[in-house]
Amino acid sequence: MTTTELLKEPSEPAEPAEPAEPAESTTVRPVSAAGPATDADADADADDDGRDDAPEVRRNTSSVHASDLLALAGAAVGSLSLTVLLFVWIAPFDSALGFVVVAYLLFLGVYAVLVSFDEDGVVVRDKVAAVLWQSLAVLLLGALVLVVAYTLWRGKSALVHLSFFTEDMARTGPLQPLSQGGVVHAIVGTLEQISISLAITVPLGLACAVFLNEVPGRYARFVRTIVEAMTALPSIVAGLFIYATVILILGLDKSGFAAALALGVMMLPIIIRAADVVIRLVPGSLREASYALGSSRWRTVWTVVLPTARSGLTTAVILGTARGIGETSPVLLTSGVNAGLNADPLDGPQISLPLATFDLVRSPQPAYVARGFGSAALLMALVLLLFVLARVIGGRGPGELTRNQRHRRVQASRRDAERMSGRDRLGPRPSTPPTALDPATE
Repeated sequence: MTTTELLKEPSEPAEPAEPAEPAESTTVRPVSAAGPATDADADADADDDGRDDAPEVRRNTSSVHASDLLALAGAAVGSLSLTVLLFVWIAPFDSALGFVVVAYLLFLGVYAVLVSFDEDGVVVRDKVAAVLWQSLAVLLLGALVLVVAYTLWRGKSALVHLSFFTEDMARTGPLQPLSQGGVVHAIVGTLEQISISLAITVPLGLACAVFLNEVPGRYARFVRTIVEAMTALPSIVAGLFIYATVILILGLDKSGFAAALALGVMMLPIIIRAADVVIRLVPGSLREASYALGSSRWRTVWTVVLPTARSGLTTAVILGTARGIGETSPVLLTSGVNAGLNADPLDGPQISLPLATFDLVRSPQPAYVARGFGSAALLMALVLLLFVLARVIGGRGPGELTRNQRHRRVQASRRDAERMSGRDRLGPRPSTPPTALDPATE
């Protein structure tokens, strides 16, 4: 077949083409001779596309607005002006405390009126309640700062001397300067008494709290009722109880040990009650999971419940310690006052820091009063130290490991990996052929 014949052969009929979709209408803008499109052209394109290229306005997520600040300032000025008008021109009042109370009440009323101009009733009540609680928080914080600052200011003349921390008052009289004498005997007595009290109350308190939660029943309800009643026990009653039972009936002398027992009577219900509430918060699913794995009840308590509630239990112990470390009357009844150092809690009177503060500030001599305020400052520092230690010990969450514990876990994992890799290098163990059963045992 020649080339001419090939060209003359009819080709296969082509498939009918699908109708083309109409193209979207576009606006063609001529390019100006001056150069590229201008900002006006870009805005026109944005309008044609239906988009808004304007920058978004950043929202203010703060809970404090300018109107709130203006309302607070206006209420403060208005209440102060009305109070001055009332106390100076209208009524013959001259009480400073009354002035503050009336000014605060007028402040709340004026603030509610100012807020009601812009907000509805629910928002007005919410903002007034917020101002009320925040002002009470500021009041309590100010009172705490005032107490601490006043104690440090009155005791600064004694705290600057090293002898205040290293000497006792056995050879120091009322007229001796502050460079002589100190309260080391009270520091030793406080530490020994509170240590003995903690050694007695912590095991008993935690065991009782576990019993109240793990062994419910009538007796548990009775014990919980007694514990709740003893949390409000006056300190003088605890001191009289130990004085009557330990000193009068058993015949023991007044000593630091008897004072520690009296402090323990006061600390025990606080620890039990707080630990009971904390253990109740442990999820029941953790106990159920432990029981499902075959653990006994007491092993579940020891390995699941107590570690989970560790932070709260530490707080419970600190609350009990803070209750007992500042008491004076139980120590006065069961131990007595001494001016010299007595490091033996089982023999002779032993004073504590609260009792030393009470005994020193009663004196009319300024040197004794300064030492008394210095003792109070030391007591506050000791309580702060206990709270810091509690935060360090119990501040970790349930299951959170320390740095040393994580290091030990990593080392154990590495040893396990090396052992498993060595087992893989040795190859599979030879399988032992099955032994025939003894017909006698069938």
